[in-house]
Amino acid sequence: MNVSVLWEGVYPALLTPFTADDELDIPLFEKNLHAQLDAGVHGFIIGGSLGEASTLLNEEKITLLKSALAVCAGKVPVLINIAEQSTKQAIACAREAEANGADGLMLLPPMRYPADARETVTFFKAVAQETSLPIMIYNNPYDYKIMTSVAMFQELAELPNIQAVKESTRDLTNITRMRNAFGDRFKLMGGVDTLALEALLLGCDGWVGGLVDAFPQETMAIYDLAKAGQVAEALDIYRWFMPLLELDIHPKLVQYIKLAAQATGIGSEYVRAPRLPLIGAERAQVEQVIQSALAKRPVLNVA
Repeated sequence: MNVSVLWEGVYPALLTPFTADDELDIPLFEKNLHAQLDAGVHGFIIGGSLGEASTLLNEEKITLLKSALAVCAGKVPVLINIAEQSTKQAIACAREAEANGADGLMLLPPMRYPADARETVTFFKAVAQETSLPIMIYNNPYDYKIMTSVAMFQELAELPNIQAVKESTRDLTNITRMRNAFGDRFKLMGGVDTLALEALLLGCDGWVGGLVDAFPQETMAIYDLAKAGQVAEALDIYRWFMPLLELDIHPKLVQYIKLAAQATGIGSEYVRAPRLPLIGAERAQVEQVIQSALAKRPVLNVA
């Protein structure tokens, strides 16, 4: 029985923890899930770029999915990311995710090939038509070089299971463009940590987070305060959080955020090659950001 995906609230883009022997560290994965559930997150996304999707085997993604579904036990939805090069493989992954109990999908445009608008829309439609699962389109032209425009979403609106957008264009105006064009037809989830509060105040329904993997309580506090209209209080935490949030907009975001999650006791720094653990001055700089934030960590009024 699938859990309904409401496309609002905080959805962590989960890290994939590994052991020193490069195997999935399921106990640590589950520890992180419990910490986030305790903080009150609203859903999970497995196998995104932060989850090192490009290095995971399909069977490893399904192992993570099954583990998350067991931990969540129907409390919140569990989504799996689809980032494939071919339409055929993307459809196969969507079917496999649905067969193994996923509650929804996050769908990227074709990888490697810079598809044009017609090709991108056709790709999204082809996948959506082969699954009954609700889908969030990941709109990130900054990293993936393909912009899903308002005109393209006009075509995608024909498919009822394309329901949400991870808004990562880094153009805050696009939130208002989407609302003006579609009203509430598409749920909007802010997808850039350093623009998260701005996105929420401009009307995004939720936040797909990265640093939430290390700091779930603080992430939830910002979201809850923003939605309650307590902007000044949210801004205080956000300003403290910003040096950490900036770790999410770097090519080594995986290593950086894993180091942060290790520092807060709910992750480890092991990454899968070709990524390597941080060393030298770069490591010292990131550790300084983390330790400086921990030294000034805000006291939250957690119910």
